[in-house]
Amino acid sequence: MDYADKAWTASGDCKSMAEVRSEIDRIDRILVQLIAERQGYIEAAARIKDQESDVRVEWRIEDVISKVLAAAEREGLSLKIAEPVWRVLVEQCIAHEFECWRELRAPNQTKKAS
Repeated sequence: MDYADKAWTASGDCKSMAEVRSEIDRIDRILVQLIAERQGYIEAAARIKDQESDVRVEWRIEDVISKVLAAAEREGLSLKIAEPVWRVLVEQCIAHEFECWRELRAPNQTKKAS
């Protein structure tokens, strides 16, 4: 099911906590879909990068954060929410990429069915 297609109520139009909670739940499901999609690209990066030292790239971390903060400002998202959320997301994605990178190159690795 694609949760983005569901009819929704704008935050300013909510008249009850049930509506607010329903919309937060809808958004959470969309966020899970998007983060899962992001994870797929993290796994592609692990497959493509030749060296383990290429997994963590400091300038790229700051580039991502900078772009997120600019988008957050445009969208009216508090930077006090955006920056720590994305820093945790990026760190967890890097940890996942390290795990995938090592798993893909483990000796005697049995290839997982895709």
